[in-house]
Amino acid sequence: MPSAADAFSAIREKAHELGFNACRVTDAEADPAWRRSLQELTTAGRHGDMDWLERRADERSDPRQLWSDVRSVITLAMSYGPDHDPLDDLKRTDRGVVSVYARGRDYHDVVKKRLKALARWIVETSGAEVKVFVDTAPVMEKPLAQRSGLGWQGKHSNLVSRELGSWFFLGEIYTTLVFEPDPPEPDHCGSCRACQDICPTDAFPQPYQLDPSRCISYLTIEHKGHIAPEFREPMGNRIYGCDDCLAVCPWNKFAVVAREAALAPRDSLAGPRLTDLAALDDSAFRELFRASPVKRTGRDRFVRNVMIALGNSGDPDSLNAVRTRLDDASPLVRAMAVWALSRLGAAHEVAEARATHYVAEQDAAVRREWDALES
Repeated sequence: MPSAADAFSAIREKAHELGFNACRVTDAEADPAWRRSLQELTTAGRHGDMDWLERRADERSDPRQLWSDVRSVITLAMSYGPDHDPLDDLKRTDRGVVSVYARGRDYHDVVKKRLKALARWIVETSGAEVKVFVDTAPVMEKPLAQRSGLGWQGKHSNLVSRELGSWFFLGEIYTTLVFEPDPPEPDHCGSCRACQDICPTDAFPQPYQLDPSRCISYLTIEHKGHIAPEFREPMGNRIYGCDDCLAVCPWNKFAVVAREAALAPRDSLAGPRLTDLAALDDSAFRELFRASPVKRTGRDRFVRNVMIALGNSGDPDSLNAVRTRLDDASPLVRAMAVWALSRLGAAHEVAEARATHYVAEQDAAVRREWDALES
């Protein structure tokens, strides 16, 4: 029988063969700090619409509450590193910026497929029991990854690796096997605060602490309602997620470009024209984002974001694309179309549109957008 160390070395080798860039292991012990940080976030109400953070909190903060038989947690990283600086994409204001991780195939499908292949191999070679997780289960992925030595949670609260920078997905395999845990990765942020300083919406109340309700990634993806006026201009042309705090991290000098073909960016998501996206109906949205994580936002929230980006574009030629959405079936879209109109249209154009649409408008939030134009 191979030793536990030899067995895990074989697992790590197999993980690399399957396309993972790093593989570490930690124990399944709970850490009271995880529960405290989760409690602080939800008590302060900073989780916004993400009520799933409150549900199953015991399982989230203690692996053995999720599965009583787990003894070790294998953590894995798969790079999705871009081939250019994503901050350059923000300069093309007529184009929408989709977060780098969402430009290829849905990472849930890609990573889970490889995790399942590794899990099957572990079962076949050891007879152990396993469970695999990618993002959607109540698992404290980043704390587990830090404790296993994959990286450390930087001042932006995301995981950073000295080998992979900021650009990688995480996955976990819970197993009944017992391994000697890898040592945790110490913090290497030092005095750097680049990620704090670049945030467009001041979403970091202090280092290592994120207020998700102010984060553009939360606002464009998770937030179900109207986006507050204070966040609209800072959103720029970001229509799904935000990479600023990741892209500016100096540890990205060690990042590697994604080698998994399925994670390569689709041409249609590498700078799509905002005017084209504004025209999407539900069917066209679903077709464009088939097998993409963007699909989960739904068409209405996505086009809401596009309207804000058009309002920030400064391009009066986009006005027709905005006007067509003043009659949209979704109040989320109509409200932001009003805001975009106010940014792009001449005074007489705005007045004419208000005279046509205000009286018929039934949604209170949309009416408030029209009223704001009069103040």
